Amino acid sequence: MTKIKQPIPTYDLNDHAQRGFIVERMDERTRNSEDILLDKGIHRDSHYIFTFMESGHVRMLVDFKRVEAEGPSMFCLLPGQVHQGLLMEEVSGWFVAVNTDMVPDTVRAVFEESLMEIQTLPVDESWTEQLNRSAETLRRCCTDDMFSDKDGILVIRSLLNAFTGMFAYSYSRNSGAEISNDSRSLQLVRAFRILVRKNFKTLKSPSGYAELLNISRSYLTEVVREVTGKPAQYWIHQEILTEAKRSLFFTGLTVKEIAYELGYSDHAYFTRLFSKLEGKSPSEFRVKNQKQK
Repeated sequence: MTKIKQPIPTYDLNDHAQRGFIVERMDERTRNSEDILLDKGIHRDSHYIFTFMESGHVRMLVDFKRVEAEGPSMFCLLPGQVHQGLLMEEVSGWFVAVNTDMVPDTVRAVFEESLMEIQTLPVDESWTEQLNRSAETLRRCCTDDMFSDKDGILVIRSLLNAFTGMFAYSYSRNSGAEISNDSRSLQLVRAFRILVRKNFKTLKSPSGYAELLNISRSYLTEVVREVTGKPAQYWIHQEILTEAKRSLFFTGLTVKEIAYELGYSDHAYFTRLFSKLEGKSPSEFRVKNQKQK
């Protein structure tokens, strides 16, 4: 893997899909050399990518971890995750990319609020057939006539929600994750974690998020700990730590440059924080992971 010299690039789905989502056969998609995952190199996306593979073999790096899938399987890439394609062999299945505002909260909760790492999971025969049928129906309805009609757009959105909902349901059944209900506490934690992902470079204290949510810091801390088992500050630090690891692993930026990118003017403080959270310094993390590539 060749490191990039600048901050990791982000691809926006709106540059390629005016309708807010893409649904394509993976085997047809890989014929387009301009859009193959392998050709994009190290990058992140601002949208969700739901991949459902019927057959084939895929290998990629996702947030400095090697991910591999073979045969009927499913995987979800979250907005902001850094990834790079390494191998695609005889791949057949579906690629569905969706802007975050078009993904239902219950679907987002399965992937964003799980305390487990997102992983590739096998798909059994019955769900392979259902997901395939759902994706094919969605694609067939994505015509100019349907998009030009108000009722047609409602049908398309319903079909898109059906596919992502089935994807999340099948994933949760296999992974042990749960589709969250809409209790007040869960809604609050969901809102908090969404805000953290958007603002962790500028807001680093629970007080700032409590203010955005119009609640007290003590109430935010209590609810977050009750729902997740971890304090609010933990989740802020996890976003900072993950983003730092991404830059250390995928880029050639110096520790000082990475600290600045993350909103720290004092890189020595950033180094101490990273070392405390990770148990090793940023430089030690970089050296160790270079040896493991």
